[in-house]
Amino acid sequence: MAAWPVTRMLRQLLKSSTRGCSSGAPVTQLRPGGASRPASEELSPRLRFLRDHAAPFSAFLTDGFGRRHSYLRISLTEKCNLRCQYCMPEEGVSLTPKADLLTTEEILTLARLFVREGVDKIRLTGGEPLIRPDVVDIVAQLHRLEGLRTIGITTNGINLARLLPKLQQAGLSAINISLDTLVPAKFEFIVRRKGFHKVMEGIHKAIELGYSPVKVNCVVMRGLNEDELLDFVALTKDLPLDVRFIEYMPFDGNKWNFKKMVSYKEMLDTIRQRWPELEKLPEVEASTAKAFQIPGYLGQVSFITSMSEHFCGTCNRLRITADGNLKVCLFGSSEVSLRDHLRAGASEDELLDVIGAAVGRKKRQHAGMLSIAQMKNRPMILIELFPIAHASPPSSRSISIWDPLHVPSLRPRGSFSDHRATWWREGPASPASRPPRQCWGSGSPQRLYNSHTASATNSKCLSPGSQASTGLSGPCSTSDQLTHVDPAGRASMVDVGGKPDTERVAVASAMVLLGPVAFKLVQQNQLKKGDALVVAQLAGVQAAKLTSQLIPLCHHVALNHAQVELELDSTRHAVVIRASCRARGPTGVEMEALTSAAVAALTVYDMCKAASRDIVVGDVKLLSKTGGQRGDFHRA
Repeated sequence: MAAWPVTRMLRQLLKSSTRGCSSGAPVTQLRPGGASRPASEELSPRLRFLRDHAAPFSAFLTDGFGRRHSYLRISLTEKCNLRCQYCMPEEGVSLTPKADLLTTEEILTLARLFVREGVDKIRLTGGEPLIRPDVVDIVAQLHRLEGLRTIGITTNGINLARLLPKLQQAGLSAINISLDTLVPAKFEFIVRRKGFHKVMEGIHKAIELGYSPVKVNCVVMRGLNEDELLDFVALTKDLPLDVRFIEYMPFDGNKWNFKKMVSYKEMLDTIRQRWPELEKLPEVEASTAKAFQIPGYLGQVSFITSMSEHFCGTCNRLRITADGNLKVCLFGSSEVSLRDHLRAGASEDELLDVIGAAVGRKKRQHAGMLSIAQMKNRPMILIELFPIAHASPPSSRSISIWDPLHVPSLRPRGSFSDHRATWWREGPASPASRPPRQCWGSGSPQRLYNSHTASATNSKCLSPGSQASTGLSGPCSTSDQLTHVDPAGRASMVDVGGKPDTERVAVASAMVLLGPVAFKLVQQNQLKKGDALVVAQLAGVQAAKLTSQLIPLCHHVALNHAQVELELDSTRHAVVIRASCRARGPTGVEMEALTSAAVAALTVYDMCKAASRDIVVGDVKLLSKTGGQRGDFHRA
């Protein structure tokens, strides 16, 4: 029998003048005009047994499967200063009218009630909780609640450095900050906003103020950031971080796709290939994370396996949304309004009945991942936020991109992690220590975007000066026969099984003539859609990796390197695009370079089309290719 019905039966039969919460203590009842005596004298043996064996934890927060819910997450607001792609639908969300949101007093009233019943941990979420003006006061009020051991907050970090000293003084004891990529160019693309340096300052401030561990949430999405797992793990060597890799989860409007999800086991295998000594840490009761540590490292890594290996059996979490609805399961669509009962004048006992009924209906486990994807549920922004850190180019629009961690945006893996960890230890760079501007092409003050900072180890073909090569090099033989048709004239993929693996490099270019109006908006980064050069650069890199899915008879090529450079040409009001690809294999990568340049150009058009329809995309061409039986080619 579930704990809640037992307690309700006891309450109804005992008619106690005091509100019990299944603590097991003797219940007394006053007699009219007389002294009190134990109520057990009036109980049947069965009721006495039920009373004496009641759970020491509140029955109202214990479900039918014996799970005790001691952890409450409260959303302070639906609003957010980011627009994360996996959290908020592209078209945005309809916000609840302010009058229908919980007031500060209502939040504290519910918090007191839950803590009195046994909740010992409260986490404040959003939206973005730190944009709520009275968040420091709320933390201070919660800190006064007897029995509450932990007050945490989940934030995107934008306002953290500014508010954290006050929050710590108010009683904040735990911090989760999201950081989904260590590549600055990806941040603004993912969240459609700026502020990367603020997030980094927030994380640094948390470490400085002694929070340990500082939990860093990373939602892993295939094709976007799964290639950065090792870089994240490397951060834990010298820093008190708990990097938590979260499986990508479906919510209304985030266009979840099973193929985008990277499973816990796949992530673990990738990390163990680099660090086979990775050790599993003892499991913490009711934890959602599987924790691991590399021997000798200061921090640790964890995995939130909501999709591939659910942890429903030990779930101890309840959620209250910003509009006052109680959700007993993050993936469930059923909710009950505590706000409405509060505003209708419900007593604490009546509220507990509502809460107990909702908890009692909680299922043993959530549905499978494919069923969840089809279920109608709130967008994540309206439940709570797994926030994401994000990037900002410098205020000056004439440099490639400011990387406050002193590393290239897309880089050889090499010493990247060491540079990154150095920044994390020493804090954000001062303006005087930022890297000098690096321009490709003329020295005139133009706005550039380069996805990779050239190094001395780069091949000549990928260096900025390589375009000086002219003419043809090598045999560069061509064929008078089409290679992608069979003798009958039907389309056919070339068999490259017998060809040797060689180093293949290709460079292609494209141009977008914007006209003066759109050009000025791009130059000043004032397009309503965002930074056209950042988005186009990322689109070009993605297109290079997906070429075989776009061009039917292209072989899939595992690229070792993809680079996209964009330069503004003020004389022609144009964006000049240059894409480079490199791989080792039996087939060339010129199609990857051409596709990359073309898609980057089309993305620039898409970003600017609202400003002008008189935009010309053209001059897509191969500049050079090296490797292969036909020899090298360099366009004159």
